[in-house]
Amino acid sequence: MHHRGRAREVALTNIVLILADDLGFSDLGCYGGEIGTPNLDRLGRGGVRMSSFYNTARCSPSRASLLTGRHPHETGVGILNDDQRPWGYPGSLDPAVPTIAEHLRDAGYATCLSGKWHLSAGTNEPDETWPMRRGFDEFYGILGGAGDYFHPRALFDGEQRQPPPGDGYYFTDAIGSRAADFVARQATAGRPFFLYLAFTAPHWPLHAPEDEVRRYDGRFDEGWDVLRERRFERLVEEGILGEEAALSERDPAEPAWDEAPDQEWEARRMSVYAAQVTAMDRAIGRVLSTLEESGMVDDTLVIFLSDNGACAEDMPPADAPKFRRRQPSHTVDGAPIQLGNTPDVWPGAEDTFASYGRAWANLSNTPFRFYKRWVHEGGIATPFIASWPDGGLADGSVVDGPHQLTDVLPTLLDVAGLPAGKSMLPELRGKRADGGHMLFWEHIGNAAARRGDWKLVREADGPWELYDLATDRSEKDDLAAHHPDVVDDLAGAWQRWADSVGVIDWDIIRKKGQA
Repeated sequence: MHHRGRAREVALTNIVLILADDLGFSDLGCYGGEIGTPNLDRLGRGGVRMSSFYNTARCSPSRASLLTGRHPHETGVGILNDDQRPWGYPGSLDPAVPTIAEHLRDAGYATCLSGKWHLSAGTNEPDETWPMRRGFDEFYGILGGAGDYFHPRALFDGEQRQPPPGDGYYFTDAIGSRAADFVARQATAGRPFFLYLAFTAPHWPLHAPEDEVRRYDGRFDEGWDVLRERRFERLVEEGILGEEAALSERDPAEPAWDEAPDQEWEARRMSVYAAQVTAMDRAIGRVLSTLEESGMVDDTLVIFLSDNGACAEDMPPADAPKFRRRQPSHTVDGAPIQLGNTPDVWPGAEDTFASYGRAWANLSNTPFRFYKRWVHEGGIATPFIASWPDGGLADGSVVDGPHQLTDVLPTLLDVAGLPAGKSMLPELRGKRADGGHMLFWEHIGNAAARRGDWKLVREADGPWELYDLATDRSEKDDLAAHHPDVVDDLAGAWQRWADSVGVIDWDIIRKKGQA
């Protein structure tokens, strides 16, 4: 149902929430990366950066948690947007769980989603889970997951499906332009606004304009080993990490760069990925420029983060049979699409569909281990930037206290002057944390709990591991055998949490899915 609450007669702070897709912990320049991200670097170094903010390891669950302030299992989106009932999750955002857009629209905000939704099991016919029925006045983008950046096949404006765009179109640029236009229109109208700018970049496929890819020629020729070392050094220089972290060893499944075959092709893969990140930064810059030109930058909260750690998925994903059935075999012009991660597929153009691979994802997650899907640090640690000059978030500080996606909605409500739960605002403004609250994760059987500096974590079919993040943020030294009492305590807390939020046993989902 579309409705508006009565606009309040007090000044309301504008809110811009920006989400990247599959961006690694250290890909931004202000988080140690060598990729060109000048707009986000300026925002981060001039605002507040968090060193221990966590997402939920995968795209759809992270979006569900971000927009509702609830753990994903409570929202109906426990894994992805597949309807797995009666034995699994519905795959759609539960209409009974309000979104931040609904809260803010009722308070008088104009609301817009530009980009990726990925929170509805049905993506052909409008239903109660679609964006404009979940609090957004405007929607431009895609309802599903990843797709063609040059000619997206399932592009929507509102609830109207659009034909594939013509030549010269690039999805990242288009959603940035639509977002900037929304901001400009609200400035003219004098109305407070909430913008959710949800990129698909830099999620596969590796698609970017050739002239932008060529700007990275030579940038990655030294390979992942040298670049991981340099990123780690810059992370320390930026104040993001300190003595508590060490550079983890290269993923044992990947060769040393000096022994890697097809180095020119490997460097090309990372160059396209980098071009996708830079295009995202440019689109964000357009929104920031619009804020500045409209005189609204000081009283606008801008938050940036990523939905999960870097992605090591091969192409096509081994555990995604639906992907093959849905993936087009030809471009909109009828050319066959080259699908796969092999040197004969030179990525970048619209007739290719590839990902950048595990070794480069290992670079993106420097200095951590593991990737998207896992709940070790490499799967859930994200860059987190907050800027709000009039709200005291403009001193270039780095906040070390741990938080996760469920803390974002209360913070946004606090900024809007609405009743909120545990807001991060005091800590973002420099107030020392009071010990915080326990953090929990579960995704496809991978599980974790964090209390203070202790982190308990396991892979789906593995034993519990225990790490002291005060001295071992990179999770190199498993202390489970030395502190069985801590393991038992945290494991019990995790199980009570899992029961309370409706985590469905992964073995049940896995077995039913294979039946």
